[in-house]
Amino acid sequence: MERSIGGADRPVAGGGRAPAWPEPRAADARPVAARITVRLDRRTLRGWHIRLLDQLGQRADRRLRIAWVAGAGGLPPNAELLFRLEAAIHGLPRPGLATPAEPMALAPYGTDAEAGEPDLVLDLSGASAPADDVSPSVWRLDFDGMPGESGLLAALFAGRAPVAALRGPDGAPVAVGRLGAESHTVMLAAFEDYLARTITLIAAALDGAASTRLPDGSEAPLQPEAGFDLGGLGARGRAACGLTRQIARRLYALCFHGPQWRVGWRRVVGPDLIDLRRHPEGGWTDLPDDGRRFYADPFAIAHEGAVTLFVEEFDYRRGKGVIAAVGFDAEGPRGRPEPVLELETHLSYPFVFEADGEIWMIPESHASGTIDLYRATAFPRGWVHEAVLVDHVVAGDATLLRHDGRWWMFATVRAGGGSYSDTLHLWHAPHFRGPWTPHPRNPVLIDVGSARAAGPIVARDGALIRPVQDCRRGYGAALGLARILRLDEDGYEQRVETRLGPGAAWPGSRLHMLSAAGGFEFIDGSRRARTRLLT
Repeated sequence: MERSIGGADRPVAGGGRAPAWPEPRAADARPVAARITVRLDRRTLRGWHIRLLDQLGQRADRRLRIAWVAGAGGLPPNAELLFRLEAAIHGLPRPGLATPAEPMALAPYGTDAEAGEPDLVLDLSGASAPADDVSPSVWRLDFDGMPGESGLLAALFAGRAPVAALRGPDGAPVAVGRLGAESHTVMLAAFEDYLARTITLIAAALDGAASTRLPDGSEAPLQPEAGFDLGGLGARGRAACGLTRQIARRLYALCFHGPQWRVGWRRVVGPDLIDLRRHPEGGWTDLPDDGRRFYADPFAIAHEGAVTLFVEEFDYRRGKGVIAAVGFDAEGPRGRPEPVLELETHLSYPFVFEADGEIWMIPESHASGTIDLYRATAFPRGWVHEAVLVDHVVAGDATLLRHDGRWWMFATVRAGGGSYSDTLHLWHAPHFRGPWTPHPRNPVLIDVGSARAAGPIVARDGALIRPVQDCRRGYGAALGLARILRLDEDGYEQRVETRLGPGAAWPGSRLHMLSAAGGFEFIDGSRRARTRLLT
Protein backbone atom coordinates (compact mmCIF):
# COMPACT_ATOMS: atom_id res chain seq x y z
CA MET A 1 0.00 0.00 0.00
CA GLU A 2 2.10 2.87 -1.27
CA ARG A 3 0.15 5.72 0.19
CA SER A 4 -0.37 8.91 -1.65
CA ILE A 5 -0.88 12.63 -0.67
CA GLY A 6 9.34 12.74 -19.56
CA GLY A 7 12.75 12.81 -20.16
CA ALA A 8 15.48 10.23 -19.62
CA ASP A 9 15.34 8.03 -16.56
CA ARG A 10 18.21 7.21 -14.25
CA PRO A 11 18.16 4.65 -11.45
CA VAL A 12 17.78 5.73 -7.84
CA ALA A 13 17.63 3.80 -4.59
CA GLY A 14 15.84 0.48 -4.67
CA GLY A 15 16.09 0.11 -8.44
CA GLY A 16 13.50 2.77 -9.21
CA ARG A 17 13.85 5.65 -11.58
CA ALA A 18 13.77 9.36 -10.99
CA PRO A 19 12.29 10.96 -14.11
CA ALA A 20 14.05 14.11 -15.22
CA TRP A 21 12.64 16.93 -17.28
CA PRO A 22 13.72 20.49 -17.96
CA GLU A 23 12.14 23.34 -16.09
CA PRO A 24 11.30 26.59 -17.86
CA ARG A 25 14.11 29.12 -18.06
CA ALA A 26 14.58 32.46 -19.70
CA ALA A 27 15.28 32.14 -23.40
CA ASP A 28 18.30 34.44 -23.20
CA ALA A 29 19.79 32.92 -20.03
CA ARG A 30 23.45 32.06 -20.40
CA PRO A 31 25.21 29.42 -18.34
CA VAL A 32 27.71 30.88 -15.92
CA ALA A 33 30.11 27.97 -16.49
CA ALA A 34 30.66 25.38 -19.19
CA ARG A 35 32.67 22.88 -17.11
CA ILE A 36 31.19 22.18 -13.68
CA THR A 37 32.42 19.81 -11.01
CA VAL A 38 29.78 18.79 -8.48
CA ARG A 39 31.07 17.76 -5.05
CA LEU A 40 29.00 15.07 -3.37
CA ASP A 41 29.30 12.75 -0.40
CA ARG A 42 28.63 9.08 -1.20
CA ARG A 43 27.10 8.59 2.25
CA THR A 44 24.46 11.31 1.80
CA LEU A 45 23.55 10.93 -1.88
CA ARG A 46 19.80 11.23 -2.46
CA GLY A 47 17.32 11.16 -5.28
CA TRP A 48 17.31 14.95 -5.62
CA HIS A 49 21.00 14.92 -6.52
CA ILE A 50 20.25 12.49 -9.36
CA ARG A 51 17.36 14.66 -10.56
CA LEU A 52 19.51 17.80 -10.41
CA LEU A 53 22.37 16.29 -12.41
CA ASP A 54 19.92 14.95 -14.99
CA GLN A 55 18.44 18.41 -15.42
CA LEU A 56 21.73 20.28 -15.51
CA GLY A 57 23.19 17.83 -17.99
CA GLN A 58 20.52 18.49 -20.59
CA ARG A 59 22.34 21.58 -21.84
CA ALA A 60 24.65 20.75 -24.73
CA ASP A 61 26.97 23.64 -23.77
CA ARG A 62 27.62 22.28 -20.28
CA ARG A 63 29.88 19.44 -19.07
CA LEU A 64 29.46 17.90 -15.64
CA ARG A 65 31.83 15.86 -13.52
CA ILE A 66 31.55 14.38 -10.02
CA ALA A 67 34.03 14.77 -7.18
CA TRP A 68 33.42 12.47 -4.20
CA VAL A 69 34.37 14.12 -0.92
CA ALA A 70 33.69 13.61 2.78
CA GLY A 71 30.85 15.85 3.90
CA ALA A 72 29.31 16.50 7.28
CA GLY A 73 27.35 13.28 7.68
CA GLY A 74 23.94 14.39 6.41
CA LEU A 75 20.68 13.96 8.27
CA PRO A 76 20.40 12.22 11.65
CA PRO A 77 20.19 8.42 11.32
CA ASN A 78 16.57 8.32 12.52
CA ALA A 79 15.39 10.64 9.73
CA GLU A 80 15.10 7.80 7.20
CA LEU A 81 12.93 5.79 9.61
CA LEU A 82 10.66 8.82 9.98
CA PHE A 83 10.40 9.18 6.20
CA ARG A 84 9.56 5.50 5.68
CA LEU A 85 6.91 5.53 8.35
CA GLU A 86 5.30 8.72 7.02
CA ALA A 87 5.35 7.31 3.48
CA ALA A 88 3.48 4.22 4.66
CA ILE A 89 0.94 6.12 6.75
CA HIS A 90 0.22 8.96 4.33
CA GLY A 91 0.61 7.23 0.99
CA LEU A 92 3.68 9.12 -0.22
CA PRO A 93 5.57 7.73 -3.21
CA ARG A 94 8.99 6.21 -2.70
CA PRO A 95 11.64 6.26 -4.03
CA GLY A 96 11.60 10.03 -4.30
CA LEU A 97 13.80 13.07 -3.99
CA ALA A 98 14.62 12.30 -0.35
CA THR A 99 15.40 8.60 -0.87
CA PRO A 100 19.05 7.56 -0.43
CA ALA A 101 20.62 6.77 -3.80
CA GLU A 102 23.57 4.75 -5.02
CA PRO A 103 26.70 6.47 -6.41
CA MET A 104 26.57 4.27 -9.51
CA ALA A 105 23.54 6.27 -10.61
CA LEU A 106 25.95 9.09 -11.46
CA ALA A 107 28.53 6.93 -13.24
CA PRO A 108 27.74 8.47 -16.68
CA TYR A 109 29.15 11.79 -15.54
CA GLY A 110 32.67 10.56 -14.78
CA THR A 111 34.91 11.84 -12.03
CA ASP A 112 36.65 15.12 -11.38
CA ALA A 113 40.06 13.65 -12.11
CA GLU A 114 39.07 13.05 -15.71
CA ALA A 115 37.86 16.56 -16.39
CA GLY A 116 40.80 18.89 -15.84
CA GLU A 117 40.33 22.28 -14.23
CA PRO A 118 36.61 23.20 -13.97
CA ASP A 119 35.14 26.64 -14.49
CA LEU A 120 33.02 26.18 -11.36
CA VAL A 121 32.80 23.81 -8.40
CA LEU A 122 29.29 23.25 -7.01
CA ASP A 123 29.71 21.88 -3.50
CA LEU A 124 26.62 19.95 -2.36
CA SER A 125 28.47 17.71 0.08
CA GLY A 126 27.31 19.61 3.17
CA ALA A 127 30.87 20.31 4.24
CA SER A 128 31.69 23.73 5.67
CA ALA A 129 34.07 25.93 3.74
CA PRO A 130 37.70 25.41 4.85
CA ALA A 131 39.32 28.54 6.22
CA ASP A 132 42.04 28.40 3.55
CA ASP A 133 39.63 27.94 0.63
CA VAL A 134 39.69 31.23 -1.25
CA SER A 135 38.98 29.92 -4.72
CA PRO A 136 36.48 32.20 -6.49
CA SER A 137 35.09 29.22 -8.40
CA VAL A 138 33.41 27.33 -5.52
CA TRP A 139 29.71 27.68 -4.68
CA ARG A 140 28.32 26.06 -1.54
CA LEU A 141 24.71 25.37 -0.65
CA ASP A 142 23.17 26.06 2.75
CA PHE A 143 19.70 26.21 4.27
CA ASP A 144 19.10 28.91 6.86
CA GLY A 145 22.85 29.23 7.00
CA MET A 146 23.44 25.53 7.74
CA PRO A 147 25.37 23.47 5.16
CA GLY A 148 23.64 20.24 4.21
CA GLU A 149 20.00 19.20 4.37
CA SER A 150 19.61 19.29 8.14
CA GLY A 151 18.64 22.94 7.86
CA LEU A 152 15.54 21.93 5.90
CA LEU A 153 14.28 19.57 8.57
CA ALA A 154 15.21 22.00 11.32
CA ALA A 155 13.11 24.68 9.61
CA LEU A 156 10.20 22.26 9.32
CA PHE A 157 10.24 21.41 13.00
CA ALA A 158 10.53 25.12 13.80
CA GLY A 159 7.53 25.92 11.60
CA ARG A 160 9.33 28.38 9.34
CA ALA A 161 9.97 28.59 5.60
CA PRO A 162 13.68 27.91 5.02
CA VAL A 163 15.92 30.13 2.94
CA ALA A 164 18.23 28.32 0.53
CA ALA A 165 21.41 30.08 -0.53
CA LEU A 166 24.30 29.38 -2.86
CA ARG A 167 27.37 31.25 -1.66
CA GLY A 168 30.82 32.00 -2.96
CA PRO A 169 33.89 31.47 -0.78
CA ASP A 170 33.49 34.92 0.78
CA GLY A 171 30.02 33.98 2.04
CA ALA A 172 28.25 36.37 -0.31
CA PRO A 173 25.16 34.79 -1.90
CA VAL A 174 25.03 34.18 -5.63
CA ALA A 175 21.46 32.84 -5.44
CA VAL A 176 18.79 33.04 -2.73
CA GLY A 177 15.26 31.68 -2.44
CA ARG A 178 12.68 31.16 0.31
CA LEU A 179 11.29 27.66 -0.13
CA GLY A 180 7.69 26.54 0.24
CA ALA A 181 5.79 23.31 0.82
CA GLU A 182 2.19 22.20 0.45
CA SER A 183 2.19 20.36 3.78
CA HIS A 184 3.91 21.32 7.00
CA THR A 185 2.62 18.39 9.04
CA VAL A 186 4.05 15.51 6.97
CA MET A 187 7.80 15.96 7.09
CA LEU A 188 8.64 13.80 4.07
CA ALA A 189 6.18 15.63 1.80
CA ALA A 190 7.44 19.06 2.83
CA PHE A 191 11.08 17.98 2.73
CA GLU A 192 10.72 16.75 -0.86
CA ASP A 193 8.87 19.94 -1.85
CA TYR A 194 11.84 21.89 -0.51
CA LEU A 195 14.31 19.70 -2.39
CA ALA A 196 12.40 20.12 -5.65
CA ARG A 197 12.57 23.89 -5.33
CA THR A 198 16.26 23.70 -4.40
CA ILE A 199 16.83 22.11 -7.79
CA THR A 200 15.02 25.04 -9.38
CA LEU A 201 17.21 27.53 -7.49
CA ILE A 202 20.48 25.83 -8.45
CA ALA A 203 19.47 25.51 -12.09
CA ALA A 204 18.52 29.18 -12.23
CA ALA A 205 21.80 30.20 -10.63
CA LEU A 206 23.83 28.19 -13.15
CA ASP A 207 21.80 29.73 -15.95
CA GLY A 208 22.62 33.19 -14.62
CA ALA A 209 18.98 33.91 -13.81
CA ALA A 210 18.82 33.82 -9.99
CA SER A 211 18.34 36.61 -7.49
CA THR A 212 20.89 37.31 -4.76
CA ARG A 213 18.33 38.84 -2.39
CA LEU A 214 14.86 37.92 -1.21
CA PRO A 215 11.92 39.88 -2.62
CA ASP A 216 11.50 41.86 0.61
CA GLY A 217 15.10 43.00 0.34
CA SER A 218 16.35 40.87 3.23
CA GLU A 219 19.45 38.74 2.98
CA ALA A 220 19.90 35.00 3.51
CA PRO A 221 20.73 33.97 7.09
CA LEU A 222 24.43 33.77 7.79
CA GLN A 223 26.09 30.50 8.66
CA PRO A 224 26.26 29.82 12.41
CA GLU A 225 29.53 30.17 14.22
CA ALA A 226 31.70 27.07 14.16
CA GLY A 227 33.17 27.55 17.63
CA PHE A 228 32.50 25.42 20.69
CA ASP A 229 30.20 26.18 23.58
CA LEU A 230 30.56 25.28 27.23
CA GLY A 231 28.89 21.93 26.64
CA GLY A 232 31.59 20.92 24.19
CA LEU A 233 29.47 21.07 21.02
CA GLY A 234 29.69 23.63 18.27
CA ALA A 235 26.61 25.34 16.88
CA ARG A 236 26.28 22.72 14.16
CA GLY A 237 26.65 19.88 16.65
CA ARG A 238 24.03 21.37 18.94
CA ALA A 239 21.64 21.76 16.01
CA ALA A 240 22.19 18.13 14.96
CA CYS A 241 21.50 16.85 18.48
CA GLY A 242 18.37 18.96 18.74
CA LEU A 243 17.11 17.72 15.37
CA THR A 244 17.73 14.10 16.39
CA ARG A 245 15.61 14.60 19.52
CA GLN A 246 12.81 16.28 17.53
CA ILE A 247 12.72 13.41 15.04
CA ALA A 248 12.63 10.91 17.89
CA ARG A 249 9.66 12.69 19.47
CA ARG A 250 7.81 12.70 16.17
CA LEU A 251 8.53 9.02 15.64
CA TYR A 252 7.15 8.30 19.08
CA ALA A 253 3.99 10.24 18.30
CA LEU A 254 3.51 8.43 14.97
CA CYS A 255 4.23 5.00 16.37
CA PHE A 256 2.28 5.26 19.59
CA HIS A 257 -0.51 7.70 18.81
CA GLY A 258 -0.68 7.84 15.03
CA PRO A 259 -3.21 6.54 12.54
CA GLN A 260 -3.05 2.76 12.35
CA TRP A 261 -4.20 0.90 9.27
CA ARG A 262 -6.29 -2.19 9.87
CA VAL A 263 -8.33 -4.79 7.99
CA GLY A 264 -11.98 -5.51 8.77
CA TRP A 265 -13.82 -8.73 7.87
CA ARG A 266 -17.29 -10.24 8.11
CA ARG A 267 -19.21 -13.29 6.96
CA VAL A 268 -21.70 -12.33 4.28
CA VAL A 269 -25.23 -13.41 5.13
CA GLY A 270 -27.62 -11.82 2.67
CA PRO A 271 -26.64 -8.78 0.57
CA ASP A 272 -23.00 -7.78 0.31
CA LEU A 273 -21.62 -4.25 0.38
CA ILE A 274 -22.13 -3.72 -3.34
CA ASP A 275 -25.81 -4.61 -3.01
CA LEU A 276 -26.29 -2.77 0.30
CA ARG A 277 -24.48 0.45 -0.70
CA ARG A 278 -23.97 1.02 3.03
CA HIS A 279 -22.19 -0.58 5.96
CA PRO A 280 -23.82 -3.79 7.23
CA GLU A 281 -25.81 -3.64 10.45
CA GLY A 282 -23.44 -5.96 12.24
CA GLY A 283 -20.35 -3.93 11.41
CA TRP A 284 -16.91 -5.42 10.94
CA THR A 285 -14.43 -7.46 12.96
CA ASP A 286 -10.83 -6.27 13.01
CA LEU A 287 -8.09 -8.60 11.86
CA PRO A 288 -5.90 -8.55 15.01
CA ASP A 289 -2.31 -7.35 14.95
CA ASP A 290 0.37 -7.15 17.63
CA GLY A 291 0.81 -3.36 17.49
CA ARG A 292 4.25 -3.72 15.92
CA ARG A 293 2.85 -3.92 12.41
CA PHE A 294 -0.27 -3.06 10.50
CA TYR A 295 -2.26 -4.90 7.85
CA ALA A 296 -3.82 -3.30 4.78
CA ASP A 297 -4.79 -3.93 1.14
CA PRO A 298 -6.89 -7.08 1.72
CA PHE A 299 -7.29 -9.44 -1.24
CA ALA A 300 -9.26 -12.65 -0.78
CA ILE A 301 -9.38 -15.69 -3.01
CA ALA A 302 -11.38 -18.93 -2.74
CA HIS A 303 -9.25 -21.91 -3.77
CA GLU A 304 -9.93 -25.63 -3.31
CA GLY A 305 -12.84 -24.94 -0.99
CA ALA A 306 -10.97 -22.58 1.34
CA VAL A 307 -10.61 -18.80 1.60
CA THR A 308 -7.17 -17.23 1.84
CA LEU A 309 -6.69 -13.56 2.60
CA PHE A 310 -3.60 -11.76 1.29
CA VAL A 311 -2.58 -8.44 2.85
CA GLU A 312 0.23 -5.97 2.94
CA GLU A 313 2.05 -6.40 6.25
CA PHE A 314 4.03 -3.33 7.28
CA ASP A 315 6.48 -3.90 10.12
CA TYR A 316 7.24 -0.53 11.75
CA ARG A 317 10.74 -1.58 12.74
CA ARG A 318 11.73 -2.72 9.25
CA GLY A 319 10.08 0.21 7.52
CA LYS A 320 8.73 -1.62 4.47
CA GLY A 321 5.82 -3.75 3.37
CA VAL A 322 5.75 -7.46 2.57
CA ILE A 323 2.91 -9.66 1.33
CA ALA A 324 1.41 -11.92 4.00
CA ALA A 325 -1.44 -14.45 3.95
CA VAL A 326 -3.83 -16.11 6.40
CA GLY A 327 -6.48 -18.78 5.89
CA PHE A 328 -10.12 -18.38 6.98
CA ASP A 329 -12.60 -20.94 8.18
CA ALA A 330 -16.21 -20.55 9.32
CA GLU A 331 -15.07 -18.89 12.57
CA GLY A 332 -12.70 -16.39 10.96
CA PRO A 333 -8.91 -16.22 10.53
CA ARG A 334 -6.84 -19.28 11.39
CA GLY A 335 -3.98 -17.60 13.23
CA ARG A 336 -2.23 -14.47 12.06
CA PRO A 337 -0.99 -13.50 8.60
CA GLU A 338 2.43 -14.92 7.75
CA PRO A 339 4.80 -13.41 5.15
CA VAL A 340 4.71 -15.18 1.80
CA LEU A 341 6.51 -12.73 -0.52
CA GLU A 342 9.27 -10.30 0.35
CA LEU A 343 11.60 -8.29 -1.87
CA GLU A 344 14.18 -5.60 -1.24
CA THR A 345 11.55 -3.04 -2.20
CA HIS A 346 8.25 -2.21 -0.52
CA LEU A 347 5.34 -4.43 -1.61
CA SER A 348 1.61 -3.79 -1.35
CA TYR A 349 -1.76 -4.31 -3.11
CA PRO A 350 -1.41 -8.09 -3.72
CA PHE A 351 -3.82 -8.53 -6.63
CA VAL A 352 -4.35 -12.31 -6.62
CA PHE A 353 -6.27 -14.22 -9.28
CA GLU A 354 -6.70 -17.70 -10.74
CA ALA A 355 -6.16 -18.44 -14.42
CA ASP A 356 -4.91 -21.32 -16.56
CA GLY A 357 -5.26 -23.65 -13.57
CA GLU A 358 -2.77 -21.73 -11.39
CA ILE A 359 -2.75 -18.85 -8.89
CA TRP A 360 -1.07 -15.60 -9.85
CA MET A 361 -0.25 -12.35 -8.11
CA ILE A 362 0.55 -8.82 -9.28
CA PRO A 363 1.90 -6.99 -6.20
CA GLU A 364 2.47 -3.27 -6.32
CA SER A 365 6.09 -2.12 -6.12
CA HIS A 366 6.63 1.47 -7.18
CA ALA A 367 10.38 1.23 -6.71
CA SER A 368 10.82 -1.39 -9.44
CA GLY A 369 9.47 0.80 -12.23
CA THR A 370 7.64 -2.26 -13.56
CA ILE A 371 4.37 -4.17 -13.24
CA ASP A 372 5.35 -7.75 -12.43
CA LEU A 373 3.60 -11.12 -12.49
CA TYR A 374 4.28 -13.82 -9.88
CA ARG A 375 3.15 -17.47 -9.86
CA ALA A 376 2.41 -19.59 -6.81
CA THR A 377 4.42 -22.80 -6.63
CA ALA A 378 3.17 -23.89 -3.18
CA PHE A 379 0.02 -21.86 -2.55
CA PRO A 380 -0.23 -19.65 -0.59
CA ARG A 381 3.57 -19.61 -0.36
CA GLY A 382 6.32 -20.24 -2.86
CA TRP A 383 5.90 -17.32 -5.23
CA VAL A 384 8.26 -17.00 -8.19
CA HIS A 385 8.68 -14.11 -10.58
CA GLU A 386 7.12 -15.08 -13.87
CA ALA A 387 7.21 -12.01 -16.11
CA VAL A 388 7.41 -8.24 -16.43
CA LEU A 389 4.04 -7.23 -17.81
CA VAL A 390 4.74 -3.52 -18.27
CA ASP A 391 8.18 -1.89 -18.05
CA HIS A 392 9.34 1.69 -17.45
CA VAL A 393 6.24 2.77 -15.56
CA VAL A 394 5.62 3.99 -12.03
CA ALA A 395 2.21 2.46 -11.48
CA GLY A 396 -0.07 1.93 -8.51
CA ASP A 397 -2.62 -0.78 -7.72
CA ALA A 398 -2.58 -2.73 -11.00
CA THR A 399 -5.90 -4.56 -11.34
CA LEU A 400 -6.84 -7.07 -14.05
CA LEU A 401 -10.24 -7.76 -15.62
CA ARG A 402 -11.26 -10.26 -18.29
CA HIS A 403 -13.94 -8.71 -20.45
CA ASP A 404 -15.31 -9.49 -23.93
CA GLY A 405 -12.56 -11.97 -24.73
CA ARG A 406 -9.67 -9.69 -23.76
CA TRP A 407 -7.70 -8.91 -20.62
CA TRP A 408 -7.66 -5.37 -19.30
CA MET A 409 -5.28 -3.81 -16.83
CA PHE A 410 -6.18 -0.74 -14.75
CA ALA A 411 -3.49 1.23 -12.88
CA THR A 412 -2.84 4.77 -11.76
CA VAL A 413 0.39 6.10 -13.22
CA ARG A 414 2.68 8.79 -11.89
CA ALA A 415 4.62 10.37 -14.76
CA GLY A 416 6.66 13.51 -14.25
CA GLY A 417 5.73 13.91 -10.58
CA GLY A 418 2.38 14.67 -9.04
CA SER A 419 -0.05 12.36 -7.31
CA TYR A 420 -0.12 8.58 -7.48
CA SER A 421 -3.90 8.58 -7.22
CA ASP A 422 -5.39 10.81 -9.92
CA THR A 423 -4.37 9.46 -13.33
CA LEU A 424 -5.88 6.22 -14.63
CA HIS A 425 -4.19 4.28 -17.44
CA LEU A 426 -5.45 1.19 -19.22
CA TRP A 427 -3.73 -1.60 -21.13
CA HIS A 428 -5.26 -4.55 -22.98
CA ALA A 429 -3.90 -7.93 -24.05
CA PRO A 430 -5.09 -11.23 -25.57
CA HIS A 431 -3.73 -13.08 -22.50
CA PHE A 432 -2.88 -12.01 -18.97
CA ARG A 433 0.79 -12.68 -19.73
CA GLY A 434 0.63 -10.10 -22.49
CA PRO A 435 1.76 -8.55 -24.68
CA TRP A 436 0.09 -5.51 -23.11
CA THR A 437 -0.89 -2.62 -25.34
CA PRO A 438 -1.47 0.82 -23.79
CA HIS A 439 -4.86 2.38 -24.44
CA PRO A 440 -4.61 5.06 -27.14
CA ARG A 441 -6.48 7.54 -24.94
CA ASN A 442 -4.25 7.18 -21.87
CA PRO A 443 -4.74 8.65 -19.41
CA VAL A 444 -8.37 7.68 -19.76
CA LEU A 445 -9.31 9.50 -16.54
CA ILE A 446 -7.80 12.24 -14.39
CA ASP A 447 -9.75 12.40 -11.15
CA VAL A 448 -8.37 12.07 -7.63
CA GLY A 449 -11.88 11.11 -6.54
CA SER A 450 -12.22 7.96 -8.66
CA ALA A 451 -9.08 7.03 -10.64
CA ARG A 452 -7.27 4.76 -8.19
CA ALA A 453 -8.39 1.16 -7.73
CA ALA A 454 -9.81 -0.01 -4.40
CA GLY A 455 -10.01 -3.73 -5.12
CA PRO A 456 -11.06 -6.19 -7.81
CA ILE A 457 -13.77 -5.31 -10.31
CA VAL A 458 -17.03 -7.19 -9.70
CA ALA A 459 -19.59 -8.38 -12.25
CA ARG A 460 -23.09 -7.78 -10.89
CA ASP A 461 -26.40 -8.12 -12.74
CA GLY A 462 -24.79 -7.70 -16.13
CA ALA A 463 -22.79 -4.66 -15.05
CA LEU A 464 -19.16 -4.14 -14.00
CA ILE A 465 -18.73 -2.42 -10.64
CA ARG A 466 -15.29 -0.97 -10.01
CA PRO A 467 -14.32 -0.15 -6.40
CA VAL A 468 -12.36 3.12 -6.43
CA GLN A 469 -10.55 5.26 -3.90
CA ASP A 470 -11.94 8.70 -3.22
CA CYS A 471 -8.80 10.61 -2.27
CA ARG A 472 -10.22 14.14 -2.38
CA ARG A 473 -9.74 14.40 1.39
CA GLY A 474 -6.54 12.39 1.52
CA TYR A 475 -5.29 9.00 0.45
CA GLY A 476 -7.90 6.28 0.89
CA ALA A 477 -10.32 8.62 2.67
CA ALA A 478 -13.41 6.96 1.22
CA LEU A 479 -14.54 4.06 -0.94
CA GLY A 480 -16.44 4.67 -4.16
CA LEU A 481 -18.39 2.19 -6.27
CA ALA A 482 -18.19 3.09 -9.95
CA ARG A 483 -20.20 1.51 -12.74
CA ILE A 484 -18.14 0.97 -15.91
CA LEU A 485 -20.18 2.41 -18.76
CA ARG A 486 -17.71 1.85 -21.57
CA LEU A 487 -14.58 -0.27 -21.91
CA ASP A 488 -13.14 -0.85 -25.37
CA GLU A 489 -10.10 0.00 -27.44
CA ASP A 490 -11.53 3.40 -28.36
CA GLY A 491 -12.70 4.74 -25.02
CA TYR A 492 -13.46 4.34 -21.33
CA GLU A 493 -16.23 5.76 -19.16
CA GLN A 494 -17.35 5.17 -15.59
CA ARG A 495 -19.86 6.72 -13.21
CA VAL A 496 -19.44 6.74 -9.44
CA GLU A 497 -22.78 5.68 -7.93
CA THR A 498 -21.97 5.31 -4.24
CA ARG A 499 -19.49 6.79 -1.79
CA LEU A 500 -18.90 5.05 1.54
CA GLY A 501 -16.82 6.49 4.36
CA PRO A 502 -16.00 5.58 7.95
CA GLY A 503 -18.81 5.69 10.47
CA ALA A 504 -20.32 3.96 13.46
CA ALA A 505 -19.93 0.53 11.84
CA TRP A 506 -16.33 1.28 10.82
CA PRO A 507 -14.84 3.83 13.24
CA GLY A 508 -11.83 5.76 12.05
CA SER A 509 -10.78 8.26 9.45
CA ARG A 510 -10.46 6.21 6.23
CA LEU A 511 -12.19 3.48 4.25
CA HIS A 512 -9.82 2.33 1.57
CA MET A 513 -10.53 -1.04 -0.12
CA LEU A 514 -13.08 -3.80 -0.73
CA SER A 515 -12.54 -7.47 -1.54
CA ALA A 516 -14.71 -10.58 -1.20
CA ALA A 517 -14.46 -14.35 -1.73
CA GLY A 518 -16.04 -17.55 -0.46
CA GLY A 519 -18.73 -15.90 1.65
CA PHE A 520 -16.37 -13.40 3.32
CA GLU A 521 -16.01 -9.68 2.74
CA PHE A 522 -13.02 -7.50 3.63
CA ILE A 523 -12.32 -3.77 3.90
CA ASP A 524 -9.48 -1.69 5.34
CA GLY A 525 -8.83 1.81 6.62
CA SER A 526 -7.24 3.61 9.55
CA ARG A 527 -7.98 4.98 12.97
CA ARG A 528 -6.01 6.51 15.81
CA ALA A 529 -4.46 3.78 17.92
CA ARG A 530 -1.64 3.17 20.32
CA THR A 531 0.96 0.87 18.81
CA ARG A 532 3.83 -0.98 20.44
CA LEU A 533 6.68 -0.37 18.02
CA LEU A 534 9.37 -0.04 20.67
CA THR A 535 8.13 -2.57 23.23
